Amino acid sequence: MKTLLTTLNSKYIHSSLAIRYLKSFVEKDFSEIYIEEYTVNNDLDYILGEIYKGDYDIVCFACYIWNIAETLEIVKNLKKVNKDVRIVLGGPEVSYGPKEILNRHKYIDYIVYGEGEVTFKELLNFLIKERGKIDEIKGLAYRQGENIYINESRAPIEKLDHIPFPYEDFKELENRIVYYESSRGCPFNCQYCLSSTIKGVRYFSLDRVKNDLKKFVDANVKQVKFVDRTFNASKKHCLEVMKYLKDIDNGRINFHFEITAGLLDEEILDFLKDIREGLFQFEIGVQSTNEDTIKEIRRNADFDKISHVCKKLATFGNIHLHLDLIAGLPLEDYRTFLNSFNEVYNLKPDKLQLGFLKLLKGSGIRMNEQKYGYIYKDNPPYEVLENDFISYGEILRLKYIEEMVELYYNSHNFDFSVEFIINNYFESPSKFYENLSIYWENNGYHHFSHKRDTLYEILLGFYIYNGFKGVEVFKELLKFDYLRNKRGNLPKFLESIEIVDFKNRCHVFLQNEGNVERFLPKYKGKAAKKIIKSIHFEAFKYDVLSLKDIKSVREYRDITVILFDYNVDNKDFGRSKYYKINI
Repeated sequence: MKTLLTTLNSKYIHSSLAIRYLKSFVEKDFSEIYIEEYTVNNDLDYILGEIYKGDYDIVCFACYIWNIAETLEIVKNLKKVNKDVRIVLGGPEVSYGPKEILNRHKYIDYIVYGEGEVTFKELLNFLIKERGKIDEIKGLAYRQGENIYINESRAPIEKLDHIPFPYEDFKELENRIVYYESSRGCPFNCQYCLSSTIKGVRYFSLDRVKNDLKKFVDANVKQVKFVDRTFNASKKHCLEVMKYLKDIDNGRINFHFEITAGLLDEEILDFLKDIREGLFQFEIGVQSTNEDTIKEIRRNADFDKISHVCKKLATFGNIHLHLDLIAGLPLEDYRTFLNSFNEVYNLKPDKLQLGFLKLLKGSGIRMNEQKYGYIYKDNPPYEVLENDFISYGEILRLKYIEEMVELYYNSHNFDFSVEFIINNYFESPSKFYENLSIYWENNGYHHFSHKRDTLYEILLGFYIYNGFKGVEVFKELLKFDYLRNKRGNLPKFLESIEIVDFKNRCHVFLQNEGNVERFLPKYKGKAAKKIIKSIHFEAFKYDVLSLKDIKSVREYRDITVILFDYNVDNKDFGRSKYYKINI
């Protein structure tokens, strides 16, 4: 019997670890196991047609909040055109309330709930080899005729090494993120997270983990994203894995970890300061700095410790830091959330993500939704609309602020311009983004998507609209930000300075071997006419690299020439390197 394991990823760049685990766990005993992946952006008729043409006897979908609606539509129509196909669903979105799902959707035959490898194997034994009894398969919900049965739940797998390595062919994952886990479970009990429903942490052996990771390095995989809920829950495990990754680093690969900052002690920090830039990136869930909220959601977090760790990591300059906040948590109102935003923003992470609480099935917050007066969307992803502490109007304003943060902070296209505005005209970062979001909405910019050049023009318009001093100064900063990120002609609202014989002086600069060796060593030995294709010279009315305060404009009013080198290998943002020079 032909069995298909499939899912709809949220983006093409993503890949599914879950279905690969299932395949690796059963393929020694079952020969016709196939994997196909789609995305939620694919046409549903296309997916339906592709699965139908495969003529599968059993079709299994991994279900999540981002794909459950599309998955149900596909399997409903698949059952209509192939009444004999067996439909099996699994994953977190069907693991809670499987009886209700089977009652509502008559075309689903089986639901594998909880950790699925062993349950799935026993189900295939029953369906394909007619071995065992269906009512004895733990972790299974199913229908027989008009009746629905929920079997006893299954305990998690204790020895994770029994699960084979899930990847076969890395070529099919070229230019996609490869997901990996070295542990399952989480030591914490955060009430918004499904990991709190599984007690304890289980680990793959270090020998197994090292063997797996070497395969990624040898295959020249670009990025491996660990899905461990708290990668550094065990200091020994964390440190040994990271040391091993440093030892086998090929100079190109990147590893992403979800880290609890409070568990990074001085020994680990001392180790991290010497790793290659771009080898690691850390995602740290701060969620809130409001102590009442942290206590209410049973989160073990000390913001002073988080702040210390993040500031120290930032001084190393070698690890991409991604910090998360969640709006809509209990006891967090609009004001306290913006305070959380300010405190986290001032840590200057490489990325600051403003998320909105999702009341996931099985989570503690969802089970106590009435206690906090939650109103949320009925359909996945069950995002909060309001609660007793924050209104929908305030949530909506935070949505606009989130968009401004994505465009004007996380893009890193406006670093110097935005910092100048905040330092000189706003008491806090949140006030700037709040005001910018209001200006954005009042001008109707939220109705359309915008090209990058337009975003620079909008920020200039915001500056002028507010009557801020030194428009000429700000234009120069905006010009610098523009050229940091893009080579080419300046847009009409930004101007180049005319300097006598500027082009010739730039060529003379490049013909000087000492200049090339100092600023552009990788171009050593190349002719100036070849170097000029990858770089750019620009003159500014002010020393923009030093200018922070509007009060010091006169001090830094001096023609400054900056050399931009666009031929860089920057794994974070791909921006230019730049140098203040004399020509």
